[in-house]
Amino acid sequence: MKYAGCVINDYADRNIDKHVTRTQKRPLTSGEISPKSALILFAVLVTLALVLVLQTNLLTIKLSLIAVGLATIYPFTKRWTNLPQLVLGAAFGMSIPMAFAAQTNTLPMEAGLIFIASVVWTLIYDTLYAMADRDEDIEIGVKSTAILFKKYDHIVIAFLQILLILIFLSIGSFFNLGQIYYFSLIIICFFMIYHQFLIKKRQNEHYFEAFINNNYIGMTAFAGIFLSVAI
Repeated sequence: MKYAGCVINDYADRNIDKHVTRTQKRPLTSGEISPKSALILFAVLVTLALVLVLQTNLLTIKLSLIAVGLATIYPFTKRWTNLPQLVLGAAFGMSIPMAFAAQTNTLPMEAGLIFIASVVWTLIYDTLYAMADRDEDIEIGVKSTAILFKKYDHIVIAFLQILLILIFLSIGSFFNLGQIYYFSLIIICFFMIYHQFLIKKRQNEHYFEAFINNNYIGMTAFAGIFLSVAI
């Protein structure tokens, strides 16, 4: 579904991407791949995902219908709302309740907490991504949280970063994670401070660098959780 989402996103944006320097060479935009081929690939990937989810229980299958709906409509939301990043966060985050449902056939509060963390984190890093394209997006009429937040973007991102750390702390408490996990959160805080330093320069390449650097936040969080459970 991750790659199905990528395919439908590039299909939806194939004409928009022509006007954005960073995306002009994408296969659909450049004509290397036809729109028909992209839709066929999307259908194949969704079908494979359906075959897999049918091996689980009814609750997971029901949640998968929401997930595929979110993944499909996300690329088109940037045409009518300034909150497409919120929809993207929900689309990515649906894997969390689905995992809990597949394993336990229930949706405990912990699943909701991790889901919210996923949505907030996506809002952060995809807003940084959108900030790199903001000027061109305004010209072609594409909407985003970067445009919505305007000159307050740094403040909003800082607020979301603090919120994410608070949610991470709650997750640690719910799952009784150890000191290693909480130490990983300190490292994540330093990454977030670094991101604030980068975006303070208000240059597109630094916005994109901060976006890419979020990989280290994910890696650090994973390492903290894994080591807390394993040791």
